[in-house]
Amino acid sequence: MHVRIVFRALGAWSIILVLAILNGVVREKFLLPALGEPPGLFLSGVSLAAMIVLLTCLILPWLGVTHRAGFLYVGMLWLILTLIFEFSFGMFLLGKSWHTMLQAYTFTNGNIWPLVLLVTGAAPYMAAKFRGLI
Repeated sequence: MHVRIVFRALGAWSIILVLAILNGVVREKFLLPALGEPPGLFLSGVSLAAMIVLLTCLILPWLGVTHRAGFLYVGMLWLILTLIFEFSFGMFLLGKSWHTMLQAYTFTNGNIWPLVLLVTGAAPYMAAKFRGLI
């Protein structure tokens, strides 16, 4: 993959990271207190996944990817960066245990985080399909 595309993919992922953090703030401050845990977690997951797909559809031409494999590579890069960030932040900065961190990967109490990760990895490919690029 071309270096320019990698740097643009990193920039796009940085925007996704900011959206995810803002989504988490909205979830903790508003959704969970107003709706409770199951609906609040579910709505938060759906909204984050939708924001990732929408952002990807908007920035896809800017990324400069022109082939199917490139869309898959960008998605895998985003997924790997997300996992690295999540585990680094949770374990090393917040001091959470493996057990606590892995609880986010269970479909309990409205949690759909594994699906959000799937969407993150598939977003460039999905957006390319939506835009008729592949």
